[in-house]
Amino acid sequence: MKRKITWMAAILLAFSLFGEHSQAEASTDYTHIRNAANSILSDSRFQRSNTSVTIRKASTGEIVYFFHPDKAVTPASTMKLMTGASALGLLGEDHRFTTSMWTNGKKVSKTLHGNLYLKGQGDPTLLKADLTNFAKQLKAQGIVRINGSIVGDDTWFDSQRTTGAIQKEDEPYYYAAQISGLTISPSTDYDAGSMIVSASPGAVGGRAKVSLEPMTSVVSVSNQTKTVPRGYANTVKITRKSGTNTIVITGNIPVGAGTKKEWISVSNPTAYTLDVFKRALLAEGIHFAPGQGKVVTGSVPTFATPLAEKKSQTLKQLLPVYMKLSNNTIAETLVKEMGQKVNGEGSWSAGIEAMRTYGTSIGLDMSQWRFEDGSGLSYSNRLTSRQVSELLYAVRQESWSNTFVHSLPVGGVNNRITGGTLRYRLDTTATRGITKAKTGSLRNTKALAGYTKTADGEELIFTILTDRNPTNMIPLIDRLVISISNAKRK
Repeated sequence: MKRKITWMAAILLAFSLFGEHSQAEASTDYTHIRNAANSILSDSRFQRSNTSVTIRKASTGEIVYFFHPDKAVTPASTMKLMTGASALGLLGEDHRFTTSMWTNGKKVSKTLHGNLYLKGQGDPTLLKADLTNFAKQLKAQGIVRINGSIVGDDTWFDSQRTTGAIQKEDEPYYYAAQISGLTISPSTDYDAGSMIVSASPGAVGGRAKVSLEPMTSVVSVSNQTKTVPRGYANTVKITRKSGTNTIVITGNIPVGAGTKKEWISVSNPTAYTLDVFKRALLAEGIHFAPGQGKVVTGSVPTFATPLAEKKSQTLKQLLPVYMKLSNNTIAETLVKEMGQKVNGEGSWSAGIEAMRTYGTSIGLDMSQWRFEDGSGLSYSNRLTSRQVSELLYAVRQESWSNTFVHSLPVGGVNNRITGGTLRYRLDTTATRGITKAKTGSLRNTKALAGYTKTADGEELIFTILTDRNPTNMIPLIDRLVISISNAKRK
C-alpha cells in the first residue's frame, strides 16, 4: 500500500510540473531530446515563466516534443518570422520600393518654373546619398534654380505613424521610429525615420561636441553636457523629449573618451526627409528664386512630369538586414506595404489582414495568432509555439524557402551581418554555424525559434517562447537548443 501511495504521488508531481497535455509522447527515437528537455524545463525559472515549447521534424512536420504548445505567449521579435514569410509570399523575392522625383512645371533656361515633388513609396533603404543623387540628376538636366516649392508625397501609406502600442520610454529611439511613406535612413542598417546623434569631448569645462547624421534642422539640440578631465566617469545620455523634435543630451564626458552615439527617432519622418533633400539640392548648387523653396506636403498631380526615380534593393537582398539585425521599422514598413499591394491601403489594419490571409493559405490556424504589429514590439501580441513551429515548417515548402532561412541569425558566427543577434550566442561545436533562428526580446520576455541539426544530422524545428519572468532566460533557452543539437537518435 505504501508503494502504491508513493507511485501515485510521483504521478501527481509530474502532472503539476508539466501540466495536462504539456509533454509530447515522442517516439523512442527521440528519448535523448525528451529527457534533456524535461530536465531543463523543470528548472524553477522555466516553471515561473509563461512558457511554450514545440520541437518537430523539418522533413515531415512531425512533432517530437512539446511543452504547453498551445499556451499564448508574447513573442517579441519572433513575430518577424510571420511578417517576413508573409512579405515573401505576398510581395515576392523581387519586390522593390520606389522613390521618385517629379515636377508640375517646365524648365526655361536653367530655371524650373514649378514645384519639385519627392514621392515616397515606403522605401526604408533611402539614404542621404540617394537624395544627393536626385539633386545631381536634376542638375544634369540643366536646372540650377527652382521657382517653386519642394513637395513631399507620402500618401502611399496612411497618416498613422505608430501602432499605438509604443511605450513612452521607447518612443525616442530608432527601434520605435515612426513609419511614413517618405522616410530616410542614416546608414545601411536601414533604421528608417531615425538619425545618428554623436557626442565627443570638447574643452574641459565646456560642452561636448555634438553632430547629427544626416544633418537636419527639423530637430533642435539641447546640449546640457560638460567635458570633464580624464579619469572621470562618462555619464552622457542622448535621448529625445517625447512628443517633440528636441534632442536632449546630458551628463559628463571625460577628455579622451570615445564618441558616444545614439540612434534617435525623428518625429515626422516626411519633414525630416524633405529637409535633407533640400540641403542636398543646395549642396549641388541648385538654389531657389526669392520667396520660393518652401517645404510642404501634398500629392503629385496626375499631369506631373517624372524626372528621376530610385528603386531599392530586392526584398531577397533586404531580408537578411531585417531578420539578422531584427529591424523594427522594416517590419512595420512591410506590413503597410502588404496592405497597399494586397488590399489597396497602406495601413496596419490592411497589412495585418493580408498577413492573416496568407497564414490561412499555408494552413495556419489564424485564430491562434493575436497580433497588432509586424515587429513584435507590442506586448499585446500573443502566439503559441505550436503555431510558430507550424509556420517554420510550412515555409520550407515555399519556393523562397532558402531566402527565408538564409536571412535568419546564425548561432555563434561572430560577424554582424551573418550571426546577427545570435553572433554571441550558441557558440558551441553543436550549434556554431548550424543553428539558424530568430531571437525575441522584450522586458521579461525572451524567445527563440528556428532550425538546428542533431548530432545525427537531422534537421529539427524548435520554438521556445517565454514571458512573465524577470529572470534572464537566455542561458536556459540556449541550453535547451544546445541539448537538441547534441542529441542522437536511439
